[in-house]
Amino acid sequence: MDRSVEQLVDEILVMDCQSGSVKALEILVSRWQKRLWRYAYNLTGDTEAAWDITQDSWLGIIKGLRKLHDPANFKAWAYRITTNKSIDWIRKSKAVKQISIEEIEEQQTSQKKDTGVKELLEKLDIRKQVIISLYYFEQLSVPEISAALKIPKGTVKSRLYKARKELKELYQKHIE
Repeated sequence: MDRSVEQLVDEILVMDCQSGSVKALEILVSRWQKRLWRYAYNLTGDTEAAWDITQDSWLGIIKGLRKLHDPANFKAWAYRITTNKSIDWIRKSKAVKQISIEEIEEQQTSQKKDTGVKELLEKLDIRKQVIISLYYFEQLSVPEISAALKIPKGTVKSRLYKARKELKELYQKHIE
């Protein structure tokens, strides 16, 4: 489906949801559920957490849908909510997680083995992971990422450049 047609369908669904249509909400959820879950999973690497984050995101989306002034911004807005929920989960997860010496040794051993792109991405800080995920995996444009994260387009380009550079360095270290 053409991207502009898909966006138009989403805009109509959002307007119908804002008018109280339960059916439109069901369709909107069915169109976006997998995308938002995949995005949350790409950020967290945890299947269960991705489902929890997606569910929390939908609660936020449904609560705020009537306040969304421009239905054309739904895509960026939904990703922003999911990004924020994912970052919250990651912060809580790191605060709660206590790693044993055995787990550290296990991680060091596994890092020496084949490391795929996903593992290399996990070595980036969360802001760089978010930019890479939105741009490459979710295929958002620079302006859409700018809207989703509420940062200037120049900042998006800068972070994308730095993330690519760091990812390249990590990859080169890996293959040596």
